[in-house]
Amino acid sequence: MSGRLIAIGDIHGCLDAFLALLEAISPQPEDRIVTLGDYIDRGPDSRGVIEQLILLAGRCRLIPLLGNHEEMMLLVRDGRDWLLEDWLAFGGAATLASYGCETPEGIPKQHVAFLQRCAALYAPEEKWFFVHASYLADLPLDEQPCWALRWQSIRVSPPEPHCSGRTAIVGHTSQKDGRILDLGHLKCIDTCCYGDKWLTALEVQAGRIWQADPRGRLRVGNWETMIDAVKRG
Repeated sequence: MSGRLIAIGDIHGCLDAFLALLEAISPQPEDRIVTLGDYIDRGPDSRGVIEQLILLAGRCRLIPLLGNHEEMMLLVRDGRDWLLEDWLAFGGAATLASYGCETPEGIPKQHVAFLQRCAALYAPEEKWFFVHASYLADLPLDEQPCWALRWQSIRVSPPEPHCSGRTAIVGHTSQKDGRILDLGHLKCIDTCCYGDKWLTALEVQAGRIWQADPRGRLRVGNWETMIDAVKRG
């Protein structure tokens, strides 16, 4: 299949970093770009990030996964009022501020519809698979529970290699030091942009890495030369 296969980690409202990555990547129509979810909350411009994702879908083959932050927002908007306080404390207050509204009902319908279309729990490829959070190693992808793929942290207990033999590309568990976590069978590219670290994009076939900080400053490398992409385990 022609074109590049690129994964982008958790954006969390960091629009300047996202724009810097897109300018550096220069998406082409044949490229497949997998965004791993958590587009909103915590950072300053969730609205701008969603607007750019909608535009990006017209520039390339966008494969947007839904993160747990979007799931919480959609649940609140659908009437799960008991989740509102938790979502606001979880970063939702920053999202509402970016939209200039006090409840999720004020978020534009076009943006809500885009997030509702990001319902896929995983994206499989020949040698890799992409999920927001984690997985259960002994279950096929189509049998995985939602809570594992969208909510489970890998901080305490990273999963073993998946039974498919594919390499997992995940986000969700923010790497507070800004370094990519590379376990060989799993690569976590949530490098904590909202915490003043980096937003990461990874071209999986070539191992090329782009990173941008919250102010849009860019650096580019690969597994051999990027000093902050360290292998652990």
